[in-house]
Amino acid sequence: MKVRCFDCDEVIEAETLEALVDLFVAHGHKNHSWEYPEREVRNYVRNYIEAVKRLTGDTVRKEEIGEITIHPVTKDSIDDWLHFFDHDGFTDNPAWASCYCLEPHIPPTDENHGRPWREKRSIMIDRLSKGETYGYLAYVDNKPVGWVNASLRSDYKMFQQVDPDGPEPASVIGISCFVIAPPYRRHGVASALLDHVIEEAATRGALWIEGYPRNEPEKNDAAHFRGPQSMYAKRGFKPVLDRERDTVMRLQVHH
Repeated sequence: MKVRCFDCDEVIEAETLEALVDLFVAHGHKNHSWEYPEREVRNYVRNYIEAVKRLTGDTVRKEEIGEITIHPVTKDSIDDWLHFFDHDGFTDNPAWASCYCLEPHIPPTDENHGRPWREKRSIMIDRLSKGETYGYLAYVDNKPVGWVNASLRSDYKMFQQVDPDGPEPASVIGISCFVIAPPYRRHGVASALLDHVIEEAATRGALWIEGYPRNEPEKNDAAHFRGPQSMYAKRGFKPVLDRERDTVMRLQVHH
C-alpha cells in the first residue's frame, strides 16, 4: 500500500494499513508542524488513506453536461447520497472526504475531533432517515453529481445562534454546504441546487433562507463549499451580519 502525503506529496509505502498509518504519522511529526493530539492525527491520517482508496470517480472537468435535475434526499435515495460521498464528491480532495457534511450539525470538539469517517457516515445516515438533516442531490444522466445541505438553522449547532436577535432558527433554512463532483463544477450545478431550495422553501414552511458565504475569495473550487457571495446576491439575498470569516445573507420566503 502507498499514498502521497497531503502536505508535501512524498510517497509513503507499507504492507498494511496500520503500518502505513504509523509511517505516515512519523513522517508528519518529522517533516510538518502537526501539533494535534496523537489520536486525532492518527484518525485523520487513517481517514485520508482510506479515502484515497475508496474515491473512484473522475477528476477531470467535463466540457458539457446533460440536463440537471434536483431531488430531495429521502430514505429511498440515501444510497445515492452515500455513493456520492463515498466515491465522487471529493475525488480531487481526499483530505476532506471524511466530512459527510456532519460538521455544521455537530461541530468538532476536543472529544470528537478527527472521529473516524465511518462513524460520521453512520451518524448522517441516521440524521437523514429521521429528517434531522435535509438536503438535495443534483443528478445528471441519473447520476448524483452535487449536494446541498439545506436543513433548518435549528438543526445546525454551528449556526443556531448566528443571529440571536433575528428570526426563530426553526423558521430559517440554512444553506451550510455545497459539494459538487469535480467533473461537474462550473456548470451551474450549485446554482440549480440553490434555486431549488428557494422554490421549495414555502412548501417546507420556512419564512427565511440564509447562506453563510466566506468574506475572502477562495483559492480553489473545493473551498467554495459555502457558495460565493455573488451567487446569493444574484438571487436577492441581503447581507444582514458581517462576521470575521463569513457574511450571513438572508432572503425572505414568499408564501
